Amino acid sequence: MIAGHASKPAAGLSETQQLTRDTGSLLSKKIWIPKLLYAALPYFYIFCGIAAFLATLYIGNWFWILPHYLFFAAACVHMGIMIYRRRARERQDND
Repeated sequence: MIAGHASKPAAGLSETQQLTRDTGSLLSKKIWIPKLLYAALPYFYIFCGIAAFLATLYIGNWFWILPHYLFFAAACVHMGIMIYRRRARERQDND
């Protein structure tokens, strides 16, 4: 038995199952970002969405990539507006 670990033996997980378990715990951890970056996040999303939409105007012969740019643009603008409205609602509820 390894010192510092639980006395219960491992359940015999496969490599894939162990990786999934470890990744799940990594993904569930909270990530802290600076307040300035957190405050600018909705504006960054909206800017990226508008930039991606404007980029579609300059794409000439690459028709296969246009739907990807438009989807990315719509998703970014939607996320930016959603985050902005949610934060505004929370500020209004707290006042």
